[in-house]
Amino acid sequence: MSATDSTITGSSVSLPDAFHRWFADKGWQPRAHQLELLARAERGGSTLLIAPTGAGKTLAGFLPSLTDLARRGRRKPGTAFTGIHTLYVSPLKALAVDIERNLMKPVAEMGLPITIENRTGDTPQSKRQRQKLNPPDILLTTPEQVALLIANGEATRFFKDLRYVIFDELHSLVTSKRGHLLSLGLARLRRLAPRLQTIGLSATVADPPDLMRWLVAQTPGRACEAGLVTVEGGAKPDISILHTEDRIPWSGHSARYAIPDLYAILKRFRTTLVFVNTRSQAELLFQELWTVNDDNLPIALHHGSLDVGQRRKVEAAMAENRLRAVVATSTLDLGIDWGDVDLVVHVGAPKGASRLAQRIGRANHRMDEPSRAILVPANRFEVMECQAALDANYLGAQDTPPVGEGSLDVLAQHVLGMACAEPFDADALHAEVTTAAPYARLPRETFDRIVDFVATGGYALRTYERYARIRRNKEGRWRVSNPQVAQQYRLNLGTIVEMPMLNVRLVKRNHLGSLGRGGPMRGGTALGQVEEYFLESLSPGDTFLFSGKTVRFEGIRENECLVSNAFSQDPKIPAYAGGKFPLSTYLADQVRAMLDDPARWRALPDQVRDWLEIQREKSVLPKRGELLIETFPRASRFYMVAYPFEGRLAHQTLGMLLTRRLERMGAKPLGFVATDYSLAVWGLEDIGAMVQSGRLVLGELFDEDMLGDDLEAWLAESWMLKRTFRTCAVIAGLIEKRHPGKEKTGRQVTVSADLIYDVLRTHEPDHILLLATRQDAAAGLLDIARLGDMLKRIKGHITHRRLDHVSPLAVPVMLEIGREPVAGEAQEHVLAEAADELIAEAMA
Repeated sequence: MSATDSTITGSSVSLPDAFHRWFADKGWQPRAHQLELLARAERGGSTLLIAPTGAGKTLAGFLPSLTDLARRGRRKPGTAFTGIHTLYVSPLKALAVDIERNLMKPVAEMGLPITIENRTGDTPQSKRQRQKLNPPDILLTTPEQVALLIANGEATRFFKDLRYVIFDELHSLVTSKRGHLLSLGLARLRRLAPRLQTIGLSATVADPPDLMRWLVAQTPGRACEAGLVTVEGGAKPDISILHTEDRIPWSGHSARYAIPDLYAILKRFRTTLVFVNTRSQAELLFQELWTVNDDNLPIALHHGSLDVGQRRKVEAAMAENRLRAVVATSTLDLGIDWGDVDLVVHVGAPKGASRLAQRIGRANHRMDEPSRAILVPANRFEVMECQAALDANYLGAQDTPPVGEGSLDVLAQHVLGMACAEPFDADALHAEVTTAAPYARLPRETFDRIVDFVATGGYALRTYERYARIRRNKEGRWRVSNPQVAQQYRLNLGTIVEMPMLNVRLVKRNHLGSLGRGGPMRGGTALGQVEEYFLESLSPGDTFLFSGKTVRFEGIRENECLVSNAFSQDPKIPAYAGGKFPLSTYLADQVRAMLDDPARWRALPDQVRDWLEIQREKSVLPKRGELLIETFPRASRFYMVAYPFEGRLAHQTLGMLLTRRLERMGAKPLGFVATDYSLAVWGLEDIGAMVQSGRLVLGELFDEDMLGDDLEAWLAESWMLKRTFRTCAVIAGLIEKRHPGKEKTGRQVTVSADLIYDVLRTHEPDHILLLATRQDAAAGLLDIARLGDMLKRIKGHITHRRLDHVSPLAVPVMLEIGREPVAGEAQEHVLAEAADELIAEAMA
């Protein structure tokens, strides 16, 4: 165990007698880190506790509250109103419910006069109202509920006695827009309860000071940090990669090949959690397991789209050990104590070392006994990624993302919420907001622009009364314009905006149409639905494969994607069914290092090791600090394959920009496809010959300046900014999805957002929400920072190999060309035949 300041021993604190008796009856002793955290709390400090799964983090986090409440004793009838004493904030509703169940037991066994309740989106309205009138001592809740509570006129009364705020799984809370909203909520809580202390709990942290700053108020010119308690040790997990006699696919995401082996594993263990990365993967795997479930094992499914009642049934069955397996997404990532989980299986690569550690920790919730986990890679590159993640876990390496700068659309939502609570003074609110770590460097000018936006909608919208949501009173304070504004705020609060599916309609391009770009649109046959994220990056004229044909993207109208016949067999941007999570920078670097070090291949299966050996014979393997480019002909096309290993988002952006540059250089590109590991571009000109003759210089093609004019031109043509604006507009409250008794459809929200976006682009291009939109796109959808770092790293370090045919390493990305996310045995058979043909060519 270590700490950032002097070590505090257990003798520094004294536990109430009831606690001593409880520990003795259990045959336990309080652990050193639990007593240390209690001692720090009693000295008035806030603390971050980093401890492995099973170390008793939850009890440690609640010990200061429980001991303080035990000493306070039972409240006497008729005493003055007492607000909540402790607020526990969890990233998951299920975790808050689970903590209530587990915390009530020791409280009841010790006979403590403490009331504990949860408050989530699933809590009935009647119970929420009662909680405001008669608050429990400890309230277990979520970030959204915190925002609702502080925006209430009774917030001062409700929180006046607040002593502790406990943040569970803090690393998961702070890095998203939910975390930004929560940081602003914490800043307000500190104002309402100046004696407030915070406790952060986490098992996986890459940069502890980042979280230590988040927990405490920041002051100008000085980075303030909470104390730190770290728990060393804990049994190392027992992790292995599935060994199978079946051939590991060269490409793909389904891991269907492993179903027989996976089912055999489920039969061997009493309770298994099977994690996947996306909801669609969860549905597919669950169906596949049921198909082979000849023993009628009780297997369940758990993900965020399921009905809450269904999720609760699964959770209850898990807690009672009535299930043999649960196929789950990130909804079960965090520290829920699901009975006795013997094994975690991770299907597909984990995409991050910290995510793997988090998920493995769900097995065998005991610190001194190893968690067991099996990784099931879906393809050969994923074998290396799984091995890199396994190595990182044994080394204790972490790659949780940084907290980052606070989002402006979230700040706009918070400003309105504070006006709903009570009239605010702009100077005081700015001073309060900048105590929150993500907003510590927020310029006053930007803050004032946000306040003006909430008050008027901005210069281009200020003539519309509906956007005037706050007004100044005689004292110069900002208040809500009318009570309906507060009601609308409560209905629309939150930062999670679901991305809709768009209908794909085949239209004819024979008259000028209303889209203004891409030609006229008439009639049309419905072809199906496609995820909106795939369409965001397309420009009019781009082609892609859908419903068995190559179609030309014409544009988006409301909730429809309009396409026409492409009269070409070359889709520029093949559709793909990729992973939800981006490949972390750490794991990407480790995979590059593994490729560059044959000594590390010993840990890989024979068939993967042989694959790399043949690549070394036929071409060359990428060096850790270089970018390998391979060029080769195939059929009537010429291909260029790059191996940046920077994740699908960065590669998708790179592909869009490279095709623009190659067009200017005369390479006549036809399309590209991106995976987490590589990028393939194809065209009509021999790119290898162009490079060899000097007509095309790779250093210029991959120059950092592509993130300038080329990026601006692409963004101007694509629908990405328009769709990102819609999300920002909903979060900032410019567009309201919910109204009393009704809810806008996705189509209605999109129409509203598109109209406002066009007005602002034309009349107020520097609008604060357009700035927020561009920041969002650069950080998330485009991965611009990561792409920029990669372009810097490879400058002067590009290796080109001109080949006669496809290389073994290029086969996986080549197999993505023309692939549609269509399930079914016939489709799998066709893809297998294509794979065999390509593999034979590469190995010739």
